[in-house]
Amino acid sequence: MTERRIVIMGAAGRDFHDFLTRYRDDESVRVVAFTATQIPGIDSRTFPAALAGPRYPGGIRIVPESTLRRLIAEESVDEVVFAYSDVSHEYVMHHAEAVIAAGADFTLLGAEPTMIRSTKPVVSVCAVRTGVGKSGISRHLFKLFRERGIRAVDIRHPMPYRDLEKMAVERYASLQDLDSLGATIEEREEYEPLIEEGAVVMAGVDYERILREAEKEADVIVWDGGNNDMPFYRSDLEIVALDPHRAGHERLYHPGEANFLRADVLVVNKVDSADPAKVEAVRTAARQFNQTATVIETNSAIDVEGTALTGKRVLVIEDGPTVTHGGMPYGAGAIAARQAGAARLVDPRPFAKGSIADTLAAYPHLTEVLPAMGYSAEQLADLEATVQASDADVVLVATPVDLSRLLEMGKPTVRARYRIEERPGGGSLTEVIGAFCRDHGLGG
Repeated sequence: MTERRIVIMGAAGRDFHDFLTRYRDDESVRVVAFTATQIPGIDSRTFPAALAGPRYPGGIRIVPESTLRRLIAEESVDEVVFAYSDVSHEYVMHHAEAVIAAGADFTLLGAEPTMIRSTKPVVSVCAVRTGVGKSGISRHLFKLFRERGIRAVDIRHPMPYRDLEKMAVERYASLQDLDSLGATIEEREEYEPLIEEGAVVMAGVDYERILREAEKEADVIVWDGGNNDMPFYRSDLEIVALDPHRAGHERLYHPGEANFLRADVLVVNKVDSADPAKVEAVRTAARQFNQTATVIETNSAIDVEGTALTGKRVLVIEDGPTVTHGGMPYGAGAIAARQAGAARLVDPRPFAKGSIADTLAAYPHLTEVLPAMGYSAEQLADLEATVQASDADVVLVATPVDLSRLLEMGKPTVRARYRIEERPGGGSLTEVIGAFCRDHGLGG
């Protein structure tokens, strides 16, 4: 039987998972390459043989997505599988048309074929876009489980930006673990707030092995999604976050719309800072397109340390993915700075150094905030140099990670922290998790 030759288009996450769960042991196919985008510096590596399995003794090369059409011709590719997230439907179809024009089939895998079943109850937290507030919801769920005496382990969507073989299965239970394992800013943004709450966080590359390790110490698994990707695990409760600051996006982005339609619970977050008309538009969409879901509304409360922003020039550092490929021109930090009476938000572009200048050129909507980019030591140094060069009076760090542990700011620094706040009236996450625990015999 002739093997069907496949390329997997990805961004170092869903692509590796799809390979491991769907294609690694399938003798009818040969994965000839991964293509990579979105994440700097991942398109010149090799997916290691130790993870790829005996059918791929040399591993699988990872190449820039820009080479895809040439790759299809040179490797006689039969099929291209699209496997990354938080991209518009138009973006997906343009790539589909290019693949078809090059002579290959274009495939979107469904959620179910790549979901792994757990021996423990699973709650998944996903979203329709990146930057909606998934992490805050996950932290809130951890608190709710802890209050009931239930051991939850948080398994985070992959961020394999370092040595893939070494980080196949990783467990984080302390800030020292982050340091010793060399976590990037992007990883720290997700892991550090949970660790500070006392949670165990697991992540890596091989999510079958990660799950089996987590099950050894967990009563319940919380799948903590990345971007707007679908869960890697078969979930007993699917919670999906909606963003009224981007009303309408719930039906415009892949695979966020699939999450929107699959959800058991839809959480309309950031109600406190959004236009009421846009909140109502999201409510209406939820009622129209997912009539079986429970709809809950929450605030994204922002806490700023002190009052050092009044009348000052403020350089706001926001969560990177939210304001880059998430498309937001601002985040919680900009909102907090304005509420605190900042004289102005500093435009970072005149001060940007190295790779940070490249990032801001690639995302021209970023004129008032600086994305926290730190995928490598070099990029971290560029971020530090950019902050130091700015004419800001104060730096407002609005990422979930304490950047002062990683950077020499050279300026007074204030942190902004955000958290999920349940709103009175209507349903609540507390009620949802209480019912979930009763249904699954969890807690006292």
